[in-house]
Amino acid sequence: METNELNRKVEEPPLGVSGLGGWLVLVQIGLYTSIIGRFVTMIQSFSMLGSETGSLLTSPNSPYYHPIWKPAFIFEGISSVIMLLFIIIILTSFYQKKRALPRLMIILYSVNFLLLLITVLLVNEIPMAKEVQGVNYTSTLIGGVLGCAIWIPYFIRSERVKNTFRN
Repeated sequence: METNELNRKVEEPPLGVSGLGGWLVLVQIGLYTSIIGRFVTMIQSFSMLGSETGSLLTSPNSPYYHPIWKPAFIFEGISSVIMLLFIIIILTSFYQKKRALPRLMIILYSVNFLLLLITVLLVNEIPMAKEVQGVNYTSTLIGGVLGCAIWIPYFIRSERVKNTFRN
């Protein structure tokens, strides 16, 4: 009995900083913001397919037609649904302080960047979208890279993360 208690004390390192505070507050805000953003994107993407504007962009008889519009709307809508569900799973794991959470967050940031890259590549193939969007995709991609460069190492090295997500 004494040996088991001694082993338990040796196996579990003393907790330093832990809990859902610190930089994890920003992560929580980001997750909730992502839920809202993905929900809005999902609604916009799927509603474009049934709208008059969507018909103008996806109908081969339209002067605004480009064959990539429809797959881009579908891709954006489906990826938003999948990511929305994934973020809900992550939030559940987050508040249950699951051990898998750091890996899930790394997957989230990586997949988010990959989806951003695919979307930028798709939209860049549509000449009209480049003119209308007015978005600097270089800065968008740099933001995605910086997000990964900051948060992935955080979830790998953070003492708070290691001490918090232990269940």
